[in-house]
Amino acid sequence: MGRYVIRRLLQMIPVFIGSTFLIFLMVYALGDPIAALFGDKAPDPATAARIRQELYLDKPLWLQYAHYMGQILTGDFGVAFNGQEVTELMADAFPVTVRLTIVAILFEIVIGVTLGLLSGLRRGRSLDTGVLLLTLIVVSVPTFVSGYVLQYLIGVKWAAVSPSVSPEAPFDELLLPGVVLALTSLAYVTRLTRTSIAENSRADYLRTAVAKGLPRHRVITRHLLRNSLIPVVTFIGTDIGALMGGAIVTERIFNIHGVGFQLYQGILRQNSPTVVGFVTILVIVFLMANLLVDLLYAVLDPRIRYA
Repeated sequence: MGRYVIRRLLQMIPVFIGSTFLIFLMVYALGDPIAALFGDKAPDPATAARIRQELYLDKPLWLQYAHYMGQILTGDFGVAFNGQEVTELMADAFPVTVRLTIVAILFEIVIGVTLGLLSGLRRGRSLDTGVLLLTLIVVSVPTFVSGYVLQYLIGVKWAAVSPSVSPEAPFDELLLPGVVLALTSLAYVTRLTRTSIAENSRADYLRTAVAKGLPRHRVITRHLLRNSLIPVVTFIGTDIGALMGGAIVTERIFNIHGVGFQLYQGILRQNSPTVVGFVTILVIVFLMANLLVDLLYAVLDPRIRYA
């Protein structure tokens, strides 16, 4: 297992370099950070040249990228155009988005797996049909529509929770945004669990377990559910990074100043250091989540061994 983890960590290095270089290329080569810094005003040529030199933008692109990677190794992600350190923006944004992602993932796991299990065990019955119809509706409705509807009904009309989130964003205020963020992924988890349960319920090993006289709850939890969760874990693992980086709509609806909000502001204002810095951290999150998923395979299925 240890050698496998080391090998995977080494494999992440070229993936990280390739991903961050593409991001760097798209942000810096396809736009002019200096023009974005001055906005509609034309900068003085001497001033623009001095700023380019200070920001290392007068060098070839590969040297700019090498310089940026060297800064990252020392924990320096640069300075945003408003003069604030990008690391300071990260320190404010990432804890909020991490809490929001945790709430969304918990909803996906608890509700999605439970509904998928019940639906898969009752395949073809009214419960199964109802769950499939409900998940189809959830997938079809855009997030900005479901977000505003739930915010109005639960937060404004029924006053069950606060319709907006305070700057501290504690867990209790993130329940409703977490539901909105998790809705689409929850529907996919439900359908994926249902399909996997329905397929494995006809497997030979399950019939053997029933023939041995094992209790029904043990057959379901220890054999059926455990083997059916592998594709679900794969989806949830890759969804962690997607939720953290794709929460732009949800964070805008509930006025949450997290990663999605900062990325939106950075793209809108062409704030290159902010965009590249935040996306670089999200690449690391994706890579670590995929490694965690691979390690969980061995926990769910004892037949999987890593050398």
